[in-house]
Amino acid sequence: PSAALLTSANIDAIADLIRTRRARRIIVMSGAGISTAAGIPDFRTPGTGLYDNLQRFDLPYAEAIFDIDYFRENPHPFYALARELYPGNFQPTLSHYFVRLLAAKGLLLRHYTQNIDTLERVAGLDPELLVEAHGSFHTAHCVAPACRQEYSQSWLRDRIRGPGSLPLCIACENDDRYVKPDITFFGEALPSCFFERLTEDFPQCDLLIVMGTSLQVEPFASLIDRVPRRTPRLLVNLELCGVHPGRAVTHRGFDFDGTRQKLRRDALYLGSCDDGCLRLAELLEWKEELVDLHESENRRLR
Repeated sequence: PSAALLTSANIDAIADLIRTRRARRIIVMSGAGISTAAGIPDFRTPGTGLYDNLQRFDLPYAEAIFDIDYFRENPHPFYALARELYPGNFQPTLSHYFVRLLAAKGLLLRHYTQNIDTLERVAGLDPELLVEAHGSFHTAHCVAPACRQEYSQSWLRDRIRGPGSLPLCIACENDDRYVKPDITFFGEALPSCFFERLTEDFPQCDLLIVMGTSLQVEPFASLIDRVPRRTPRLLVNLELCGVHPGRAVTHRGFDFDGTRQKLRRDALYLGSCDDGCLRLAELLEWKEELVDLHESENRRLR
């Protein structure tokens, strides 16, 4: 039998760690699930996910909209989608403000997000505490390799407002001088700060909270295995993920039932990210503070 680091495999045990200050260097990893309550679609939910609703763009395959080679051939579908997803159209969720609350209480080591919507920044999280693993709309560059001129979020936004408009670099005359937000497409390298920060952060982490991600995209998905063996981990998600079934003893992935790893350190909350954050805040007696922060900040942003 495995030795237990947690009193139980649920969210109460995680709240206990935070309340007793045994978790003070928390890393949060998040995916599209923390932004769905803001009205931003996730990628993979059948019927409502982004990939299921791209037929109108007549793509060779759904992921082509984020493929750098396809973008160079036909950038129109991406810009049409970008107009809909552009920051400023959405407000941060309770989950975003929960992460900000962790930071305000000096408990957040870093927030690693797969999201490109910049809602962490909008929610007031210090950018120093944020790693946008797949890039974001925050800055943009000319994609011509010989140019790479940088542009601001507002510059790009003004130029993709009209249907069919293409933002062209004003600093060069290259054929492929499209200005693309610094979102990591398939076929592009992840931001260098992702690799720099993770080697520094993950060995120090004493609690890992994973929210709203299916853990299907590498190298982000494997980060759950980068924390020390004795570091507790919490998954807040609508469905189970990050488990490698059928293996005997394995050090990879979550082990919620304590059958595959020597130490029982994983806790699970099955539900929406906002519900999970609200429950954790309630257990920590932060609920009122979280709800007030969410309401007052989003009132200010309207």
